[in-house]
This record gives sequence, structure tokens and C-alpha cells, in this order.
Amino acid sequence: MKHTKTKKKWEFPDTYVIVFGVLLLAVLATYIMPAGTFDREEIDGVTTIVPDTYEGVTQAPAGLMDIFLAIQTGMIESADIIFLVLFAGGMFEVISRSGAIQAGIYSAIDVMRGKEFLLLATIITIFSIGGAVGALGNSVIAFVALGVMLVKALKFDAIVAVAITFNAAFIGFAAGFLNPYTVGIAHNIAELPLFSGLGFRLIAFVILTGVTIWYTWRYCKKILEDPNKSLIGVEDSEESLELDNEFTARHKWILAITALGLIFFIFAVIKFQWTTNHMAALFILIAIITGYIGKMNYNEIAITFIEGCKGLIYGALIIGLARAVLVIMEDGLVLDTLVNALSEPLSALPPVATALGMFIMNSIFNFFVPSGSGQAAIMMPIQTPLADMIGITRQVSVLAFQFGDGFSNSLFPTSGTLMASLAVAGVPWVKWAKWFLPLFIIWSIIAMILLAIAVMINLGPF
Repeated sequence: MKHTKTKKKWEFPDTYVIVFGVLLLAVLATYIMPAGTFDREEIDGVTTIVPDTYEGVTQAPAGLMDIFLAIQTGMIESADIIFLVLFAGGMFEVISRSGAIQAGIYSAIDVMRGKEFLLLATIITIFSIGGAVGALGNSVIAFVALGVMLVKALKFDAIVAVAITFNAAFIGFAAGFLNPYTVGIAHNIAELPLFSGLGFRLIAFVILTGVTIWYTWRYCKKILEDPNKSLIGVEDSEESLELDNEFTARHKWILAITALGLIFFIFAVIKFQWTTNHMAALFILIAIITGYIGKMNYNEIAITFIEGCKGLIYGALIIGLARAVLVIMEDGLVLDTLVNALSEPLSALPPVATALGMFIMNSIFNFFVPSGSGQAAIMMPIQTPLADMIGITRQVSVLAFQFGDGFSNSLFPTSGTLMASLAVAGVPWVKWAKWFLPLFIIWSIIAMILLAIAVMINLGPF
């Protein structure tokens, strides 16, 4: 018998594999990069680098066991952020299981029948807000099928279905005025008050969401005028969209309490200096209250909450693994060397150019690490002291990370959520990229303008 060897198809490495590869590069750096440190000082509780104090020290290369100890240490040092992410998943799972989110969306669709523009604008806004507060991430995939049903009834194509659900959620995620997975983690690392700079990010949210609505509706109008202008074709459908999910008073109470809880948190951050730990605790409280209103018993609330946590284990633990990179570089005394090496050429550039460079750098890095929380854990420890050295505020560096990480989630095929959403809608990535690329360019131009303004006004903590 002849045995034929089957060649295994090459697969793009998983995010964990990529981050572990970055960890190994950090280990290698402790052997080949000169070791050095800056002096540091604490001002108003914030630790900053003292410029022009870098000096070389004896190398401290990492050993084999140090690699795996760093992973454990990274998990421990990131525990507050990891549990924030897990508890957010638990809370939103309880709310979702009550049917309040779905019923709210169905209600908006039902009210807006016959008013196509208002309907699409409302749906995009709802999904964008969901992304901005962290309610919609990977879970948006489940709503893409609803979007497909809707656009068929409206005589649009499946690209529109992805645009009004996935794409809307991720522009909200990028603007992220209250996003615990990106802004919350970045602020924690940068030692900024949690969700500070909210007003500026709200302005960014309104502009970016508004542009997204305009761009999407512009494409829809073309299809209404001539279906042949669809990039993938419009399916003929005589089916009407039947929505039987009643938006009850119970659903309204659940959404209202969730919204009030998040608004109160913003107030408490400003008034009482609440932290990520307070936010995680608030997520548990909201889950219990909304679960009770949703007629869940204590066992159902607990089990549902844990299931929600399970859904975010992948994204949560990547934070600890990414933190291990920082642990190796700090213990190996090469982090300050890297910051010093980057600061020297960047210090010769205008501050605005430096901020734009951070934005571009984060956009490129997101291709390899398509995880907002993981990217924050890797990039912010480098960008924070770099911002101090070159004279831009830490808030600007967070904004550059936020935009760089967020926009490309809707473009790069390494984004699992994007590819899953396209698969549900039956849209080829090439067709999506052709539709989305002009919008990506518009988003990027807006981001650069906002970053330039942020640099010029010295955007600070509040």
C-alpha cells in the first residue's frame, strides 16, 4: 500500500502564539540590547521618567525559567484588569439573556418602518453606543444575521448588514468613550484617572459615528436608485420582516438601570476617584439587579454570569500574557533602553508628528495582535514614558493607541470577529475591503485631525 503524505495547510498564528513570540523577542533583547535605566520621580501620585537621566547598567539577561515566571507574574500584576474584562462579560451576558438588548433593537426597527434613513441611522447609533461602552465586541456576530434579514426586507445587500451591525459596533469600540477593554486598560497602565478625557472622546464618537452613518446611507441610496450598483448583488425577497420580540417595561427597566449605573460610574470617577476595581464591582451589582428584574433566580444569575465570563477568557488572559513582555523587559533592564532609543529620533519631530506616528504604529501592530486589551498591555508601557519624554500628554498617547487599534479591526483579515461576521452575511473579504477602504481613509484623516487638536490643546486627564 502506498501512503501519500498530506501537506498541512498553513494557518496564521493565533494571537497567543504571536504574543508569546513577542515575549521571546523580549527575552532575546535582554541578551543583545544594552541595559540601562532612567531616574524616576513621583508627582501627584503619578510616576514619571526624569529626562536626560538615562545611564547604562550591567546586563541582566532572562533565563529559561524567567520566561514562564514572567507569564505568571504578568497574570498576577494584571489581575484587576483581567477580572474587569471577565466581569464585564458576565454582566452583559445577564443583560443579553434577559432579551432586553434584542427587544430594544427590534423595537427601534419596528418604529422606523418605511423610514429607511432614520432606521439605519438609529441602528448604527445603537450598535455604536454598544461598542463604545464595551457591550458589543465578539457578541456582535450574533446580530449580523438579524442585519441580513433586515436589509433583505429593505432591498439592500449583505454588505449593508455588516455595516450597520459589525462595523457600527467597532467604530464605537474605537471611539470608546467608556470602553473598559481598551481605554480602561490603557488608562490603568498610563496612571490616568479612569475614563478621563471623556468629553473629547464623546466628540470623537459623535463625529466618527456620524460619518459612518453618512457613508453607509450614501451606498444604500445608490442601491435604491440602481440595484446594479451593489458590489455583491441584491437578493430578491418578498419576505417581510416579522418581529415578535415585544419591548416590555421589564426590558426598559433593565436597559435604564444599566445606563444609569454606567453614568453614575462616570460621576463617581470624577467625584470619588473610583478605579477599575470599583467598575468591576459595579458590573457584579448591575448583573444581580438586572438578572432579578429579568426574572432569573439566584442560580440562573450565577450560571449566566459565569458563562459570560467564560466567553471573555480568551481576551482576558491575553492581557496577562502581554504583560509578561513588560515584566521581561523591566527585569532585564532593556525597557528604558528601548524608550531612550525611540525618544531620540522622535524628539526631533514636532509633537503632532509624533502623535500621528503612534497612531500609525498601533494600526500596523494591530495586524499581528488583533486584541485591543492585549495591544494595550504591550504598547502602553512603551508609549507612556515615551510621551513623557517627547512632550505630549499621556492622554494623547492613549488616544493614538485607541484609534490605531480600533479602526483596523474592520479591515484586517486577522480579525476573527470581522471574518466571522462576513461569513455569517456571506460577504467575501475582498468585496468588503473594496467597500470599506474609503471609509477607513476618512476615519484615519479624522483621527489625525483630532490627534493634532489634542496635542495643540495639551489634552489632559479631564
